[in-house]
Amino acid sequence: MSFAEAVRTCLRNYATFSGRASRPEYWWFVLFVIGGGMVLGLVDAALFGVRVEVAPGMFEYRNEGVLAPGFALATLLPWLAAGWRRMHDSGRSGLHLLYPLIVMIGIGSFAAFAQGLDPLLTGGPGGIFSDLTMLVLGLASLVLFVSPLLVIWWLTRPGEPRTNRFGPPPARRPA
Repeated sequence: MSFAEAVRTCLRNYATFSGRASRPEYWWFVLFVIGGGMVLGLVDAALFGVRVEVAPGMFEYRNEGVLAPGFALATLLPWLAAGWRRMHDSGRSGLHLLYPLIVMIGIGSFAAFAQGLDPLLTGGPGGIFSDLTMLVLGLASLVLFVSPLLVIWWLTRPGEPRTNRFGPPPARRPA
């Protein structure tokens, strides 16, 4: 599948979360999204300028443009749909694509819950519950670091050559 075919296919299946997507289809579309965002970021900078604030030991860059963020928003759904279908091609549920997000929500929920309970259970800050909480948050942070790498690994795996529970293999272009 060529670059143009992959982009057309993913945009045609804008919000299609069923079926399967081949590796070339997904990765060519990812390249399109990243490259398009970079190019439009440069166009934004040329048209709308950039704002740089420098303070002692501090540098801040702001691109005030709307093209790159608009492009990112417009391609978010087809990118998620293509990733979802790519997971299907490897025999996994599309929910596997969201593992890093699920881990982030879990860590945030646990941290908020533990912070609210800590003074009640220990009688103040610095008790054993705080140490246990920090251990759990540390382990959860490790999982948060590994989960995107695992998702990328799954996205790079070959698809199942036969029909799986998500449908037949994506049509391959004749060589």
